Amino acid sequence: MGYPQKTKSILKFVLFVSVALCVLYVTSSSLRLLRGIAAADKCSLESKKLLPLDHSVDASLDYRSRPDVQTCTSWNAPIIWEGMFEPDLYDRTHKSEGSSVALTVFAVGRYLDAYLEAFLNSSEHHFMLALPVTYYVFTDEPEKIPDIKLAPQRSMKVIKVERHSRWQDVSMMRMKAISDIIESDIRHHCTHVFCFDVDQLFTGRFGSEALGDLVALLHAHYYRLPKVRFTYDRNPKSKAYMESGDFYYHAAVFGGSWKSVKALTEACYQSIMEDKKNNVEALWHDESHLNKYMWLHKPSRLLSPEYCWDTSIPDRRDIRVARLLWAPKDYKKLRKG
Repeated sequence: MGYPQKTKSILKFVLFVSVALCVLYVTSSSLRLLRGIAAADKCSLESKKLLPLDHSVDASLDYRSRPDVQTCTSWNAPIIWEGMFEPDLYDRTHKSEGSSVALTVFAVGRYLDAYLEAFLNSSEHHFMLALPVTYYVFTDEPEKIPDIKLAPQRSMKVIKVERHSRWQDVSMMRMKAISDIIESDIRHHCTHVFCFDVDQLFTGRFGSEALGDLVALLHAHYYRLPKVRFTYDRNPKSKAYMESGDFYYHAAVFGGSWKSVKALTEACYQSIMEDKKNNVEALWHDESHLNKYMWLHKPSRLLSPEYCWDTSIPDRRDIRVARLLWAPKDYKKLRKG
């Protein structure tokens, strides 16, 4: 083979390798984007210095301990993952400063028999064990509330609510019920409020590291997806309408200071009622309205999907501790009638 021909062959080989590397780079970059782990999402040391603190103990958060996941937001709020915090330090600090927590949960219709007892028992083993806790159980059948043995500094209050004919209305009307009980009772006894769906089980520590002024939960099914796949309400006629947002939040868990939770629930209820007047219903009901509120009023703290995980998701590489799990659901039976 002559020199010109050799040179030509070498150039072809170099060009082929270059194109192959470019394709590989673009493909891998696209995959990283689709999986939601682009480098831009990581919390830098520079941004860490700008983080506002929900509480003085937040200065101890180690944002570098989890390089595999996003640990803060673009508005410098922490995203809480296992490995970032010292449990004992958080508990001691909040205990010394008198933090106390109200847990609200709705057990209406068949959900009471199916889930409430297991939910409460698991909470007694894992939820805010270092702090005083008051359970506020909303139900249409107070006489059927199970007799749960509560630990010291833990109590229960049962609030009777109307049973709506549609589960969607139960879901949406809880916003008004929570707002009302905060005004009449919780604000006088507790510093923080956490609101839960009943069809879940605590399986690991859900402690004082979760407390903040306004707390949102990253939805387990969406936190790794690109924003274009978030299921915001896209109907311009709804008060929950969103073209875009920051994250997709799960309404199965939300919380914060009693003032912030009261403001959130009041705003969501008002938006729901405005939709009703206009014969509109948001795509995911109260969750759609919650996402709209959290977009307009940025949460000061985000909880990772550790704090509400679905075991049907095959990829759980990020989940070192599953703190709360979705319970098995039979919606045909639960939502019938």
